Amino acid sequence: MDDPSQLLQAATDFANYPGVQSDDSARDFLNRFPLPLIINALQTQVDVPGLENTLVACLESIFKTKLGASLIPQYMPFVQVGLQADSQAVRSLACKTVTCLLDNLDNDHKVAAHLIAEFNIYPLLLDCLIKGDEQVAAVAMDAIIKLAAFPEGMGIIFPSVKGGHTDLGIIASQCSSLGRVRVLALVVKLFSVSRSAASTIYSLNLLKLVEAEIRNADDTLVTLSVLELLYELAEVEHSTEFLSKTSILQILSSIISNNSVESILRSRAMMITGRLLSKEIVYSFIDEACVKIVISSIDGRLQSMEPSDRDECETALESLGHIGSSIQGATLLLLGSSPAARHVINAAFDRQGPQGHGKQLAALHALGNISGEPRTENNIILNAEAEENLRRLVYETASRSSKLTPSGLFLSVLQQDSEIRLAGYRMISGLVARPWCLLEICSRQEIINIVTNPSTETTKIGMEARYNCCKAISKSLTLSGRISADPAIAGIATKLQEAVGMGPYLVRKHVEAQPIVKTAERF
Repeated sequence: MDDPSQLLQAATDFANYPGVQSDDSARDFLNRFPLPLIINALQTQVDVPGLENTLVACLESIFKTKLGASLIPQYMPFVQVGLQADSQAVRSLACKTVTCLLDNLDNDHKVAAHLIAEFNIYPLLLDCLIKGDEQVAAVAMDAIIKLAAFPEGMGIIFPSVKGGHTDLGIIASQCSSLGRVRVLALVVKLFSVSRSAASTIYSLNLLKLVEAEIRNADDTLVTLSVLELLYELAEVEHSTEFLSKTSILQILSSIISNNSVESILRSRAMMITGRLLSKEIVYSFIDEACVKIVISSIDGRLQSMEPSDRDECETALESLGHIGSSIQGATLLLLGSSPAARHVINAAFDRQGPQGHGKQLAALHALGNISGEPRTENNIILNAEAEENLRRLVYETASRSSKLTPSGLFLSVLQQDSEIRLAGYRMISGLVARPWCLLEICSRQEIINIVTNPSTETTKIGMEARYNCCKAISKSLTLSGRISADPAIAGIATKLQEAVGMGPYLVRKHVEAQPIVKTAERF
């Protein structure tokens, strides 16, 4: 094309069209400027200012239409060349074109897999992932994950013959630290696709790559990036079964216990272990001794922390709270002569001014989890030793404070700001299933007044937390059998039941309609 100005103007208009282009508009454009002409201009007119970016944007819009996507199989050599281009913009376009191909073949995945295999597309996508700029790496990742969504694609990503040029383990060992992190990010994304994909990744020892990178703490930024990926991995539904078979928990425990490690790395390690051990099913796969090691490492950190380690302390308390959300985790936190939960209970009622606000908030939420607020009704109460330690720790904390009794501690929490009150509602909702806590709650009319007053809270989340707390106290009181034995308790029960009947939100009292008298309008 001798004069590309006409194409440049038309492509600019097409690319900048507000909204999604239709098949008809794509057809009209291609009738004027056929794909071979556009691709040729993209390859030969690189010196024309603005032409490359405009044509890239134009082709992206074309390939996103059904018509444009249907043409991609005919232009796979262009995709192949584009994935190897020096231009990052062209590489990005080629990766997105692969995604469009996979999205728009009317679910004929065998055809897509055949084309991708025939034109050696997957290795080129891997190269874009590892060596491309941030945008190219992201769209290459998207295309690979799209490929992994069907069996034929998984066969390309994980061929039956190991050790080839697409072996992720070999690639990770040969590339830069940034490349390794990107490979690990791909492993995590593939792991989350399905349990079958996760099983394949485990059987290929690809989780060992994560272990190795976490063990190597020489580069804090790389280690932190991998810990972030592990945090994402821990959120995957089927992660527990496979991660429990690795050494990752032991490695995380060693990071938490290592005083020479950066604080931010210890914090992320604690958060990940908390997430992993918050799931009840984890105890079907992980040995109890391993969990105790993790808890011991967090307990040790809390004992050795300085007052200035406020953020790390909050993370440690939050992590214990996550562990305590499962009944077995809560039990382990409360066992022994010096249970780890003591840190949570001490901090939950320790008002240290503005600087201690975050610590108290984290501890109150953690105590809410340990006491069973997130658990089902049948899983709130723990075994006898754990329950006795819970009661003892609360009473000992109260006796050391100016409030003297647990009811005084509970009231002081509910008299603080809205964030602390919300956490206090959660804590009481769990604890009140215990007879000793129920008696403490009923001994302070101020507590009953707060939890039954619909105007106490002004936010939706606060109203609902107050209401749930009111409902939990009412239910425990009903089940206790004390209502008929004590008139004062009966009065409290009635007040609680009325508050529960009103619902969680502030209901305005009925106001009689008032007549309005107006003077007649005159012309």
